Amino acid sequence: MSTPHVVVVMGVAGTGKTTIGPLLAAELGVPYAEGDDFHPAANIAKMSAGTPLDDADRWPWLDAIGQWAHGRAGLGGVVSSSALKRVYRDRLRAKAPGAVFLHLTGDRALIEERMAERKGHFMPTALLDSQFATLQPLQDDEAGVSVDVSGTPEEITQRAVAALRRLEV
Repeated sequence: MSTPHVVVVMGVAGTGKTTIGPLLAAELGVPYAEGDDFHPAANIAKMSAGTPLDDADRWPWLDAIGQWAHGRAGLGGVVSSSALKRVYRDRLRAKAPGAVFLHLTGDRALIEERMAERKGHFMPTALLDSQFATLQPLQDDEAGVSVDVSGTPEEITQRAVAALRRLEV
């Protein structure tokens, strides 16, 4: 990409944000920030117990991610955030107006299979239905692209880079 955007890698749990984010950042030559690291301990405890977060839980988390993205404006960066609702993405854009979104999408069965295989993550597969119920895909007026998560992480990353480059044309 010719301009140093901040890319927010978004999608439901299990789409590979934590895998694709660092690969994308390396490909673009910019730093990566793990969105889960911005969660307060109370949010992690709630999700670990199988309780979905509500909007009040998400606002401080989104603000912290937005602050990081704002600090990378003009420099570039990649950060992960589920950003499932338009209002969440609007909140991120309020802090970092130039952010673009990479929506990782895929078949629910594939995503559930990948979630079941991962080790040491606090998000149980039981919350996947609530994630899909909450998801509002990117709208035409939002800067971003959607990329399917089938294939290897390297294939997904290459599709993401190509799609993000097309945004600049």
